[in-house]
Amino acid sequence: METKTTRFQRRPRTFRAMTGLSKEKYTELYKELVPLYEKSELKRLSNSKRQRKIGGGRKKELLLEDQLMMLLMYYRLYISQEFLGIIFNLHNCNVSRQINYLQPLLAQIFNIPSKKVSLSQAELTEEEIIEFFVDATEQQIERPKKRQKRYYSGKKKTHTLKNQIITDKIGKIRAVTKSVPGKKHDKKLFCESKIILPENSDLTGDLGYYGASGMILPNKKPKGKELTQEEKKQNKELSKRRITVEHSFGKMKIYQILSQRFRNPRNQHSLIFKNIAGLHNLMFA
Repeated sequence: METKTTRFQRRPRTFRAMTGLSKEKYTELYKELVPLYEKSELKRLSNSKRQRKIGGGRKKELLLEDQLMMLLMYYRLYISQEFLGIIFNLHNCNVSRQINYLQPLLAQIFNIPSKKVSLSQAELTEEEIIEFFVDATEQQIERPKKRQKRYYSGKKKTHTLKNQIITDKIGKIRAVTKSVPGKKHDKKLFCESKIILPENSDLTGDLGYYGASGMILPNKKPKGKELTQEEKKQNKELSKRRITVEHSFGKMKIYQILSQRFRNPRNQHSLIFKNIAGLHNLMFA
């Protein structure tokens, strides 16, 4: 039986527009997902509290490749689960159930750390200093019913969640912090995240991190004075190097689940943000 994934893959441009991945990258991700999915299913079906033997009970209505495509479409387009149910001929409850089942498995594949940035042996060189870049982004969320002031961002004039990422010079995302209320200052978030970098590395940020120790920062304009031409030149060169982290945010936000107002429960934001970071690395880094 032909799956919806196979049908859409005949039109590569449409497939990428709907999932954010090329056909080749989707296949690569699917192959990594299969063993994790089979292991998770075996654990679920072998649960001691289960009343039926393995093979009994209700079967999942979608094959794994269609389940993965449905999740990617949800991230990329951020359409309602009811609409996804119409596309894949599922009740919206089953859409939600299958999306929530796959999300932690994707996180296992991407395995993006929150604190420690690790390098492969090929990347570790004594002669060259490896440069990393840090920045944070905010996303609007639904207005909380409780503790609204905690999530209100004076910068964005709305309720937000904030995430900080560390990228390398090619834009690969090396670390992602947990989601925090958007009112938290970038410098405070950086200090609390306690990022651990390799010894032979530098970290570059913008003026939002002014005062953070051990970081390369632009020259700040003195009060009542102007920057010198040399300082302006240094700032321009620094901006050229750290533009990669801005590009990474831009590419992540092609996934509308990070671009639109976040409608999911707040406790799912960290997991989803990390999964999008992993999809970004798969496609662009």
